[in-house]
Amino acid sequence: MIHAKNIHKFYDKLEVLKGVDLHIKKGEIVSIVGASGAGKTTLLQILGTLDKPERNSDSSLTINGKNILNLQDIENDNSKQERTFKIITWTGSVYIVILAVYLLFFRTKVFDDTLRLVVVAALFLPIISMLVYYIKYFRKKSKQDKILSDFRNLNLGFIFQFHQLLPEFTALENVCIPAFMANKPKAETEKEAKKILDYLGLSHRINHKPNELSGGEQQRVAVARALINKPDVIFADEPSGNLDTHSAENLHQLFFQLRDEFGQTFVIVTHNEELANMADRKLVMVDGQISN
Repeated sequence: MIHAKNIHKFYDKLEVLKGVDLHIKKGEIVSIVGASGAGKTTLLQILGTLDKPERNSDSSLTINGKNILNLQDIENDNSKQERTFKIITWTGSVYIVILAVYLLFFRTKVFDDTLRLVVVAALFLPIISMLVYYIKYFRKKSKQDKILSDFRNLNLGFIFQFHQLLPEFTALENVCIPAFMANKPKAETEKEAKKILDYLGLSHRINHKPNELSGGEQQRVAVARALINKPDVIFADEPSGNLDTHSAENLHQLFFQLRDEFGQTFVIVTHNEELANMADRKLVMVDGQISN
């Protein structure tokens, strides 16, 4: 399901991940533990395609057979395009300024009319070239960015410590958002969302907004949102860190029920030793590496 090899990550000169190798099977629940600063969340973000690793010749990351680094290479191509974008903008701007100054201060009376026509025409050339490039650039960038975001939206689910529900929407509407982003029909999406919320014991709360729900209920809505597109993998970053003991225990049991019911793979970063020990495997991170 998830294969990662030689994953490195730097923030400026600080090496946060130091060659992580990882293999997670389909339907497996894996916990990742370690001291603060060990690289747990950074690794989770890279596995979830929310961040990019350093590029090394022998680095690889595949999820459900999809080469994630190739998808991110498309985004790297966008970075090259952005550099070209800036070069053309600055070159064109300097060219326009030079010609404008020449027109205003250095033109002679003998060639006045002819020179004015030449300069005006010359001013329009870089402007037109820039406009053509910009149109092509933004169209291409929009299309390329969509490839990775579509993969992420349809194949991966995310649960965070602070659930990140949109306060202006009801529980039902929050759950539906990822499916709407995938252009799924409204009626079909709402039916599926109600089914999941009912499974999670929230059928009586579907029209309530986040501030009308308890912390445990809000986190279950976040779980429902992660499930709406039926993803292959769910990444959870300290999912019970903001819950009371009872709600945390319920959430932990829920992950195993979901795995048994829907077959999802779970990768969970946690400081909760009880949850970590319940997992099929517990990976310990020490100083940017997975300890054996």
